[in-house]
Amino acid sequence: MSERDASNPSRDHLSKTIAVGFLVALVFAALAHGAVEPWSVFIFEVMIVILLVLWTIKVLADRRLKLNIPAPILPVAALVLMGLIQSLAFTDSAGRLMSLSKNVGFTRAAVSVLIFALISFIIAANFFASRGRLSALANFLVIYGLGMALFGLVQHFSWNGRFYWLRATEVTNPFGPFANHNHFAGYMELLIPIPVALILTRAVKAELRVLFGFAAVVMGVAVALSLSRGGIISIAAAMMFLLFMSVRLPKRRREASKFKIPPLVSQLAIVLVLIGTVVGGLLWIGADPVIKRVTEGQVSSEGAPKETFFSSRGWVWRDTFTMIRANPIFGVGLGAYETAFPIYTRSDGSLRVPQAHNDYLQIVADCGIAGGIIAIWFIVVLFRAVIRSSRSDDSLYAGLALGCGGGVFAMLVHSFFDFNLQVPSNALLFLLLSAVTVRIAAVVEASKGTAPSALRRELKRVETESVSSARLVRGAL
Repeated sequence: MSERDASNPSRDHLSKTIAVGFLVALVFAALAHGAVEPWSVFIFEVMIVILLVLWTIKVLADRRLKLNIPAPILPVAALVLMGLIQSLAFTDSAGRLMSLSKNVGFTRAAVSVLIFALISFIIAANFFASRGRLSALANFLVIYGLGMALFGLVQHFSWNGRFYWLRATEVTNPFGPFANHNHFAGYMELLIPIPVALILTRAVKAELRVLFGFAAVVMGVAVALSLSRGGIISIAAAMMFLLFMSVRLPKRRREASKFKIPPLVSQLAIVLVLIGTVVGGLLWIGADPVIKRVTEGQVSSEGAPKETFFSSRGWVWRDTFTMIRANPIFGVGLGAYETAFPIYTRSDGSLRVPQAHNDYLQIVADCGIAGGIIAIWFIVVLFRAVIRSSRSDDSLYAGLALGCGGGVFAMLVHSFFDFNLQVPSNALLFLLLSAVTVRIAAVVEASKGTAPSALRRELKRVETESVSSARLVRGAL
């Protein structure tokens, strides 16, 4: 922000309003059952349009547009372009509709949601940029995760067949505001690594570590009681990721402890204490359902055979491979999986199968080899940013980057078993964490002089803007 802008706090207030509005949209998407119904998708998209209008007003007031386009946006944009190409349709001489998509309407609807996800990604990348705002975001995500977990636990133990004790539902495995317990677990696994990483890097004051540890434990207990095996596995993977990455932190921060304890030992002790507390909480509440779910699968109340991998997902994966072999280059179309599945399945078609229960298989089924390449592109770019950002000498940046990277890693592990990234609320939080990680990586590069000069000037401007805003607040007080 220039001195002229710093003297006009209304412009900074508008920037803060956009950032807060984004978080409101994030919370709404989760509380609206993941934003998987048409009404909730519509409201979410209206919220994003309002944020764009506010951003336009800010640009007009500032008389300039500073647009940050982080590298992971490019593969997301490529996926949008792929969907647009698939949705093109024309009628041949025989009157038949010709298109790359098996269901043009569904593909266009999927592209619409993806476009708003892309816009959300850009908003997050541009309005969560300064250190002060990232610090506030970290605190918000921890407290928000704690609140979501507590709500899920309360609703679980007082379940009356209605969401929020008001809206009747016939779903069999709900948890919290989500109709699918796996989606609740997926949402929590994105958030759990953040307080753990901030504790590991000592990015928060001692008095806050207890609160952050409590938040991580409550979220862990909620995931375990949701009985999502994919969620439990993914959180375990995230903890191993955090341990592996945290021992690679800069030596200066490792040696900041008063006691000369090897970093791996102290960090392992923190993780084990948190895991032990989660287990203790489960034993206190009652761990039998969790143990049975993990070791035996799910048995129906009528005494039906136990759930096996093949009966739950294996046969879907088998038929999805058939679909991929038949449409290897461009797939069946974004969002058209449900329409195409009956064509390729060996089952009698009596079951509705809208997803492959594996995000990697589904992106290849929907968009072919081209879609698989786009997915790999996104993952490679993102984890390069995770590695760079976690090496920051700033404990807040390192802790937040490590936590966001752990959440992203957990989601990518869970994506082998479920379809969390096809749930708008979960995809939105995933993209927010990705945007934060990439932004911190840019700050680290700028501090080490490896970033382009234009980027270094922009990052300096953002930090100056944050300092100027703080001075204005102190002056007003």
